[in-house]
Amino acid sequence: MPPRSTGLLWLVATLLLVLGGCTTLPQIDRQAIASEAIPPSNTTTLGRIASSYRPVPDHSGFRLMPLGKFSLDTRVQLARRAEVSLDVQYYHWEIDATGRWLLRALRDAADRGVRVRLLIDDFYTHGEDEMFLAFAAHKNVEVRLFNPFLHARDYGQATRFLASVGDWKRVNHRMHNKLFIADGAMAVIGGRNVADEYFLRSVTGENFIDVDAFTVGFILGPLQGLFDRYWNADAVYPLHSITRSDLSPETLRQRFEQWTGPEQTPPPDPLPPTDILGYGPIAEDLDDGRLGLHWGYAYAFADHPDKPFDGEAGGELQDTSVTYNVFEAMRKAQKELVVSSPYLVPGKDGMELLKELRDRGVKVTAMTNSLGSTDEPIVHIGYRKYREPMLELGVDLYEISGSRVKKNRRENLFGASLGRLHAKLAVVDRRLLFVGSMNLDPRSATINTELGAVIDSPELARELIRVIDIDRLQSAYRVRLAASGVGCEWLSMDDDKEVVLLEEPDSTLWQRVKSYLLLPFVPESLL
Repeated sequence: MPPRSTGLLWLVATLLLVLGGCTTLPQIDRQAIASEAIPPSNTTTLGRIASSYRPVPDHSGFRLMPLGKFSLDTRVQLARRAEVSLDVQYYHWEIDATGRWLLRALRDAADRGVRVRLLIDDFYTHGEDEMFLAFAAHKNVEVRLFNPFLHARDYGQATRFLASVGDWKRVNHRMHNKLFIADGAMAVIGGRNVADEYFLRSVTGENFIDVDAFTVGFILGPLQGLFDRYWNADAVYPLHSITRSDLSPETLRQRFEQWTGPEQTPPPDPLPPTDILGYGPIAEDLDDGRLGLHWGYAYAFADHPDKPFDGEAGGELQDTSVTYNVFEAMRKAQKELVVSSPYLVPGKDGMELLKELRDRGVKVTAMTNSLGSTDEPIVHIGYRKYREPMLELGVDLYEISGSRVKKNRRENLFGASLGRLHAKLAVVDRRLLFVGSMNLDPRSATINTELGAVIDSPELARELIRVIDIDRLQSAYRVRLAASGVGCEWLSMDDDKEVVLLEEPDSTLWQRVKSYLLLPFVPESLL
């Protein structure tokens, strides 16, 4: 890697190289590298447990995981108990304490003879090639990248995009899916990436509010098929075809051991006895051989890996897309729709759906981030365009407040962290629910790929409503139209007293001014 002091010169040289003739992606013999998921079997411990008491052959069992500590531990426990295979797919895998801890668990499984396939989108891998190469230097491990960058691999996203002149349309499309499958028998789906802030471990206290689901049963076969479709897709490349190291495999393995060992990667704090839904650690269930789950009919779906390359940003929804299928599930609402989306830019199709539901008398409640809590202020600019029209339709709108999250010190929730909403959820008529990676924004609709599941389970829907209500009532402001008819007001109850704010909660004057000034210039189709 060039010294940081010469980074600008190196970047200019790279740009000149790119402008002189773009480097093309490597030619890959797809048939030679193709592989498929290993079917579940009762010969494995996880397989026996998963199949031992499924009530109906076409049903799937689920457990919601709203607390990040439990969600991380579930992934680690599955890795530690896997005997045959681990298929793992993520948009963002940070090489922080959490990322190293989970990589160590995967490596340990590989050392036991478990086949480990790790698929990562290449957007956040800057400066992390050596760690992933060290991980891939182990036997039984293979790492692949979705839609890789070819230049400036040690630099951040902005530099990588600048170094991809002539290739911007391609590199703008990302794989946003999140999936963790163990022995083809148990899986974790949802919105969490792999980084400290998704599991309440951020040292800065800036943690995400999110929800995952642990699942077994009928849905595992489709999830394995979806993973294979990505693993063998034309947009996916073996790590070694994109980046290499001058170090020997043995040296790389030694470095991996050092980086992920106890001195640099201490274990997470012990888990509390139960989470906010009353569930204990998944290890207790696995040790007992019985899982506390809610069962119901469910179907999983993911965008085709080529979806973002086949369409245009802001174009028509494809009927095979995750967004289209989630909209169709929402359209079934007869009484109530509750949605949570950190980035809420409904666009033309979303507004038409909301109007249709409201015209039928369906109560619609939506929760998203405030300007002060969002990690994507540009997306919030797009959301502002729709905030008042949604309120005029009669949508009950709530915005998460970082300051209110800090005040909410309920045990086993978020403590004094700055909560940023990251959960992508929907509940229809308190029976049908969606859990997955899709945001209600144009990027999820036409630019990125997504994955999720729709589940028919009144019991699970009841638990999800409970989780959403904790955030909505204790950590958010309700937004309403201002009495003057211009702008909005934000309401909360503090110590049984109503508080009304006339400006964006937790935001600075500069944030508000910048949001206002940039509003005409933000291309909605790219949000």
